[in-house]
Amino acid sequence: MATDTGARHAACPEYELLLEDYLNGELAGPEAQRMTAHVESCAACAEAWKSAVMSAALLRAAAGAGDPGPAFSRLVMARIRAAEEERSAERGGFWQPFVSFGWRFAVTATLALGLLVTYDAGWGRRPQPNAGNTRPIVRDLFIPDPVNTPANGDEALIMVAETNHGNH
Repeated sequence: MATDTGARHAACPEYELLLEDYLNGELAGPEAQRMTAHVESCAACAEAWKSAVMSAALLRAAAGAGDPGPAFSRLVMARIRAAEEERSAERGGFWQPFVSFGWRFAVTATLALGLLVTYDAGWGRRPQPNAGNTRPIVRDLFIPDPVNTPANGDEALIMVAETNHGNH
């Protein structure tokens, strides 16, 4: 008698409409006997009956819960804050020194950059003494004076002979 509609625990269509009345005890006489006999013989309707009985029990249990009271929202919010603080304490425990170091590094780098920009804008643009015209005089012992550069090989030999054979 059970028809397979593809849904789980689907009752027979002609008995499904009577299931709620049967559950509430509103069926009497031959209709109640016929429903009882069908539920005992049809597996799909028996499963639907069990599901309906469990749903009715859950609804009765939930109906007696009542109003949670005025302090309910404060209690829930306090629990949420406590859970958030616990999570933030867990996260901050290991990484907190690294975060602190990162912030210090960022502040120091910002200050250094500010000083460099200030120097470049003001102090770095001041006219410097005429350092381009002054040349330090450095004499290298191995390079002859550019004024007395020999013109040919004979002059080079004469210069070496005059300087005591290259010894100073």
